[in-house]
Amino acid sequence: MIDVVPATPQDVPALVDLLEEMDRFYGETHFDPREQRTAQVTELLFGDLPPARVLLAKDNTHVVGFAAYTFLWPAVGITRSLYLKELYVRQAQQRRGIGTTLMRALADIAVEHRCSRLEWTTDRDNSDAQKFYSRLPAPIHNGKLFYRLDTDEIANVAG
Repeated sequence: MIDVVPATPQDVPALVDLLEEMDRFYGETHFDPREQRTAQVTELLFGDLPPARVLLAKDNTHVVGFAAYTFLWPAVGITRSLYLKELYVRQAQQRRGIGTTLMRALADIAVEHRCSRLEWTTDRDNSDAQKFYSRLPAPIHNGKLFYRLDTDEIANVAG
């Protein structure tokens, strides 16, 4: 019988091995030294970063936009990626560079935390968002399919 349990700090060496195998599966051939990878895994899984963060764009004291993000792990080479969950600017404040300012701040955070990627999605019918992201420039990544289970579907999958 297979048990599913939360990882503990004692599991990090075995997890580093498994992650290296996964990276090889995806074609990675270069790996940082094992000590560095072990430290990365320990920090990413057992460090102090909260699961979600929000940047606010303020005009004086008025909040005019936000970016909600989280760090995802693992990314290539046992790094983390910054995943932008939501970016929104009040309609009356759009086209003033606020979205770009938020994206630049997210990129700065990604650099600061040594993220290998900054990723996000947008709805297929959100043409304004697509135009905005294309000006960054941010190419569409066609290598992934996006799946979602809603509440009732989760219950059908759960044991």
